[in-house]
Amino acid sequence: MMNDFFQQHASHFSFEKFVKQALKEDIGKGDITTLSTIPVGTYSQMQLLVKQNGIIAGIEAAQRILHFVYPQAIMEIFIQDGQEVKKNDIAFYIKGDMRRLLSYERLLLNIMQRMSGIATQTKYLQSLCYGTSAKVTDTRKTTPLFRFFEKWAVHIGGGYNHRWGLYDMILIKDNHIDAAGGIEKAIIKCRKYIERKKLNVKIEVETRNIDEVKKALPLMPDRIMLDNFTVENTKKAVDIIKGQTETEASGGINEHNIRDYALTGVNYISVGSLTHQINSLDLSLKIIK
Repeated sequence: MMNDFFQQHASHFSFEKFVKQALKEDIGKGDITTLSTIPVGTYSQMQLLVKQNGIIAGIEAAQRILHFVYPQAIMEIFIQDGQEVKKNDIAFYIKGDMRRLLSYERLLLNIMQRMSGIATQTKYLQSLCYGTSAKVTDTRKTTPLFRFFEKWAVHIGGGYNHRWGLYDMILIKDNHIDAAGGIEKAIIKCRKYIERKKLNVKIEVETRNIDEVKKALPLMPDRIMLDNFTVENTKKAVDIIKGQTETEASGGINEHNIRDYALTGVNYISVGSLTHQINSLDLSLKIIK
């Protein structure tokens, strides 16, 4: 059953255009191997075989791709997005024209393997924060033109999406602060810009030390990022902020230290490696003999 994530965020991404371009890149003027080996009118069935334990993601994406490029294909689904899978599980069957299915096989696998890898790691990191209020979130460190799928995978894995791009949230980073002449000036300029343009967006500001936290707090940004803070200084900053605004820990956070950061009371923990240093989950599409 399809969830509402796609409907909520499809405006950020042209799904049909992506599929067309991806297939054009792969198939070009024709899948010459399939055309030379598979007779016209050959119909069969393929199965999505799980070859590694993890969290499955991309089932709905595969559904939507097939519905767009080959609506006559029959898909029988046994496992839904977000479910735990183990080696040798079968996620779904696809029945149809073998020439067409073999030509679409790699696109489906590339998307599902990467999404499943991201969802698996997201679920794992969020589980390490169990018992705290910390929410694991992604960043803009995504693959160009593939951000929609990567953020979708984070959502499937139980994580949270940060801003989608440079247009839907103000995030004042160190370069903005330095160029604007200081953290207070940067926040004030952003607030004036929002008022002038009548934008409905939040302001987050990156801080590099406790002194910047103390300067930013009176101006009440919607969120204060604690960038590359030690666990000790993160706890100190959270105690200073006292829930007056949201807090986010960022920079160098991994499976070995994420729980320590979560225990400081920070609201969000952003992990860039969720999308830029991920291992794909091993999956395959095989013809059922």
